[in-house]
Amino acid sequence: MDATALDELRQEVAALAARLSALEAAAAAAPAPAAADPAPAASPGPGPGLDPETFWALYGLQARLADHPSTTDGAVMLVGSVRLPDGGGDVVWQQAFGTEGLIAAEWSAHAATLAALGHPVRIELLRQILAGRHTTAELATLDDLGTTGQLHHHLRQLVAAGWVRQSGRGSYEVPATRVVPLLAVIAGAER
Repeated sequence: MDATALDELRQEVAALAARLSALEAAAAAAPAPAAADPAPAASPGPGPGLDPETFWALYGLQARLADHPSTTDGAVMLVGSVRLPDGGGDVVWQQAFGTEGLIAAEWSAHAATLAALGHPVRIELLRQILAGRHTTAELATLDDLGTTGQLHHHLRQLVAAGWVRQSGRGSYEVPATRVVPLLAVIAGAER
């Protein structure tokens, strides 16, 4: 990972830590649940019948939530450790969001970012870039990506949405802060 990507990653982690602190402070200031609300069952865990070996991450998240009683509505977490092909380096990433904040947020602000993933050529471009093809010359040799003009159009859409950035003249990369979220979106689309 180059120094610029590492600096960007550090800045984003700091921003996320500040956001998490603000959410925790807001949750701590919120009124306590009414006495009629049932208390959670004994120990944290995903639920009866779920194998702790399989659901180790979920058990860990629930244990952490139990340690922070101000977070009553749960959390969603993206975690990944990825070794990119062809010497692309290692990417490790963790992001957590309180579900109350996610559900209450204005989702339409994310429409353009998600829409950028809604075209088969752009999805294929992202896969190829993660696989190690970074230059427009390499990408242009692939079948089914259209003309050079269409290729540049799709790359511009991905750059504008933040899924890709230019790493040099005619060279593109998926920013480290987007690798795990991108793979999580793809994994979430599996049926």
